[in-house]
Amino acid sequence: MNLIEIKNLDVLYKTGYRGISALKNVNANIKSGEYVCIIGNNGTGKSSLIKSILGLVSVSSGNIKLKCNKNEISYIPQFNTIPLDFPATVHELVLSGTQKSNMGLPFYTKEDKASTEKAVRETGLKGLEKRRFCELSGGQQQRVLLARALCKKPRILILDEPCSGLDEKTTADFYELLLHLNTQHGTTIIMISHDLINVEKYATRIIKLDKAILFDGSVSEWIKKRNDGEPI
Repeated sequence: MNLIEIKNLDVLYKTGYRGISALKNVNANIKSGEYVCIIGNNGTGKSSLIKSILGLVSVSSGNIKLKCNKNEISYIPQFNTIPLDFPATVHELVLSGTQKSNMGLPFYTKEDKASTEKAVRETGLKGLEKRRFCELSGGQQQRVLLARALCKKPRILILDEPCSGLDEKTTADFYELLLHLNTQHGTTIIMISHDLINVEKYATRIIKLDKAILFDGSVSEWIKKRNDGEPI
């Protein structure tokens, strides 16, 4: 079942009287349960693609059709866009991920609190609930952001370079956690990454962008093309 259908997508950013093309004629469907990694050099449209899916940038032409509710999508932006000195505790930040579910009411429901406790357990943050976010290591902070995203019980989890700046062990642990969410919970994952070693290890599908799609296929197809020396 397709959860996202992208057809003839163009994204053009206007700078003064000029237009800069970010994406051109992109066509792709994302199926339920897939683990998709989007790769490519800087400036090739990766962030523009996921922000188009999220409705954060305007589409110049073409269309994106979501086959799920927008509230069923969670997004973790690039780590360097997060205010790391935020004074809230782990519990407060994770709990805030349920705010859309309580529709702006000035209290949290029992279900919200249960979702928070579950997300804390699943991301290995048990015992850290009272610690302030700014006191945590980079890996722990990234887990807090993931736990917060999971409070929405998303069908789709979108991540923009989630392991940038993390050490090798922390990165491996984070990828294992994402794999668990994908294989055991059926969460559809769409992730931007420059880490080809882990992309090939964990993803089920690779999309390579350079404004247009250069490659879209399974990891095994990607590896075969690379090993055969074919341009991709």
